[in-house]
Amino acid sequence: MKLINDIKDKARRLDKRIVLPEGTEERTIRAADQVIAEGLAKIILIGNPQEIMQLADKFKLENIDKAEIIDPLSHKMKDQYVDMMVDIRKHKGLTRDEAMKLIENPLYLSVLMIKNGDADGEVAGAANSTGDVLRPAFQYVKTKPGISVVSGAFIMIHPDSSFGDNGVMVFADSAVHPDPTEKELAEIAVATARTAKSIIGMEPRVAMISFSTKGSAKHDMVDKVVNATRIAREMAPDIQIDGEMQADAALVEAIGKKKAPDSKIAGKANILIFPSLDVGNVAYKLVQRLGKAEAIGPVLQGMAAPINDLSRGCSVSDIVGLIAITANQSA
Repeated sequence: MKLINDIKDKARRLDKRIVLPEGTEERTIRAADQVIAEGLAKIILIGNPQEIMQLADKFKLENIDKAEIIDPLSHKMKDQYVDMMVDIRKHKGLTRDEAMKLIENPLYLSVLMIKNGDADGEVAGAANSTGDVLRPAFQYVKTKPGISVVSGAFIMIHPDSSFGDNGVMVFADSAVHPDPTEKELAEIAVATARTAKSIIGMEPRVAMISFSTKGSAKHDMVDKVVNATRIAREMAPDIQIDGEMQADAALVEAIGKKKAPDSKIAGKANILIFPSLDVGNVAYKLVQRLGKAEAIGPVLQGMAAPINDLSRGCSVSDIVGLIAITANQSA
């Protein structure tokens, strides 16, 4: 598919360092081998070096020796990372002894590598829960300046090219935050626009989705979207953002002209921002299953560095794709 190939081509040009903390997990090590073979990124595997090489031999992987392999129990940067951890978390009472134990956890080690500039991004979650993956990231990498919330975007590739940009759209938040405030919803809109631009090269046209279009209904839930639209515009005046807007008004030009004749976004949106996680999650799954769209993601956004969480049911190709996306995010 052209979009996936474009994402991979950009990843090759960027040549970023992506750390995989689940270095002894079968799908992860197979994906690492493929990424190295395709030249998508420099790979850092965390795990017992002997076990990793034994797995590479068992699975007949030919490229793992080209990865950087770091033993979480013994590596040259251990003391320096511990010093960083204590300094960052001293207000929370973190002791050096506690940090010494945490740094041996690959999920903590990987984010400290990113914090110290020794890696550009992380992909994990094949063997760990979302909470376990994100907790160290929140504590040490934190969110981008001006962004207080992490959200999850899905790149949707629809067979009908009349939607979005030749069938490509981005939906958010469809993965992380159950009930964002007005300000958080605005931050999600801005973060998603930037995600679309960095990964896809898309010029964002953001529709803030509601069950009302331009005052057609009155409700506190509508007010939330209206206010979020205003805040998002103030945050990023360079991005085209409009709302509140029903989905059909955002997607279908004839309906958009009728319901929101003064809008530059109506009928032309390529990014849909949903008012809550239940709406966003249901929407992407309906479009995926009933609309036969391909859903790529979730792509986590809002972190100060790209850290992405896999489903524990992911495939090798899912991991490869997310590594390429993570490399694009770190540009």
